[in-house]
Amino acid sequence: MINLNDIMETVTMISHENLDIRTITMGISLLDCADSDIDKSCEKIYKKITEKAGKLVSVGEEIEREYGIPIINKRISVTPIAMLVAVSGGDPVKYAKTLQRAAESTGVNFIGGFSALVHKGFSAGDKALIEAIPEALSATENVCASVNIGSTKSGINMDAVRLLGEVVRRAAEITEDRDCIGPAKLVVFCNAPEDNPFMAGAFHGVGEPDCVINVGVSGPGVVASALKKCDGDLGEVAEVIKRTAFKITRMGQLVGTEASRRLGVPFGIVDLSLAPTPAVGDSVAHILEEMGLDVCGTHGTTAALALLNDAVKKGGVMASSSVGGLSGAFIPVSEDAGMIAAARSGDLKIEKLEAMTAVCSVGLDMIVIPGDTPAEVISAIIADEAAIGMVNSKTTAVRVIPAIGKSEGEELSFGGLLGEGPVMPVNLKSSPKRFIERGGRIPAPLQSLKN
Repeated sequence: MINLNDIMETVTMISHENLDIRTITMGISLLDCADSDIDKSCEKIYKKITEKAGKLVSVGEEIEREYGIPIINKRISVTPIAMLVAVSGGDPVKYAKTLQRAAESTGVNFIGGFSALVHKGFSAGDKALIEAIPEALSATENVCASVNIGSTKSGINMDAVRLLGEVVRRAAEITEDRDCIGPAKLVVFCNAPEDNPFMAGAFHGVGEPDCVINVGVSGPGVVASALKKCDGDLGEVAEVIKRTAFKITRMGQLVGTEASRRLGVPFGIVDLSLAPTPAVGDSVAHILEEMGLDVCGTHGTTAALALLNDAVKKGGVMASSSVGGLSGAFIPVSEDAGMIAAARSGDLKIEKLEAMTAVCSVGLDMIVIPGDTPAEVISAIIADEAAIGMVNSKTTAVRVIPAIGKSEGEELSFGGLLGEGPVMPVNLKSSPKRFIERGGRIPAPLQSLKN
């Protein structure tokens, strides 16, 4: 039976508490577009994407109008392009430009999958694609890249880690005139999920169907608002978050099911992640502060985030037929108004953020670092974060942006959901260069032996 109170509560969540569906993302396999001729391969890719996703934006807009549910982004993820480069050879940037053309034709805001999976080593096409990432991200507006460099089962590919430190820095350098936007569209993963609907790390895994619809929900403002009314202990706080996450996820399930039906594409998963924005009232940091912290970044922040992440998963998993992706709480500094404020005040530092990544749903995300940070230090940041993911059997990721020509205290502004953020200090007093230059592979931990 439809409950009037539930309807009014949902209306309030949407109108006053920033509740929205953050993205509906169509995953498309491009394996059947592989061709020894790169130009023919690009033609096949454009044709398949535009045919499969031609109505994605219009269907999303129809659902918005009919149900009154804001759907902020409509996106596409594709098979890791390195796999196609392995067949065709040639300049991988051609594929990036084809993806950009397809994004413009379909009207989506991002298309992810300029990606490589190298957690156990490089295969044909992988190095060429990784080395092409800076130019590809500079030459396109809507294309996102990702590289998986480690996993619990395989360990960490330190040769890839070393290379990606250089790639991140180069991507910032060649987009310096655009506030170094390049690396803001590049995610370096450990234990990357194959069904993640969120950018910039989305790609369509090889174990996925030919085409699928995945949904990413939002709702930090709703959780923060619910906690304002909670005077109980932390057990009661967890219960409030669980109940709220259930309601948010039910809306995501509805949208995913409806989009799947209208597009004639299988429904994949709902990603439960609380995805913040720079808008006031839409911050994960403010949820942690509502629990009782003076400011995000103070002692107790990691414990509060652990409680939040666990309660979101427990509440959301009961509300959807299939939960996947990252699912938890994001802590992207430049995309979260509370995180931005805490970073500006100096209360939130990279070392604390690294500790928080052990219990959140992803990792060091959208962090602006000094422009003179050497490539080997960026590589070391990636390695540290990958180690947390590898040992804890969880997804971790790094998306850092060297602010070329800028130093601590200055800022970069990316606009839109990517937001803005201060340059955060990095320890440059001593160097990890000799460690990074050793290369090779950090072996998988003992807990990988679960068979």
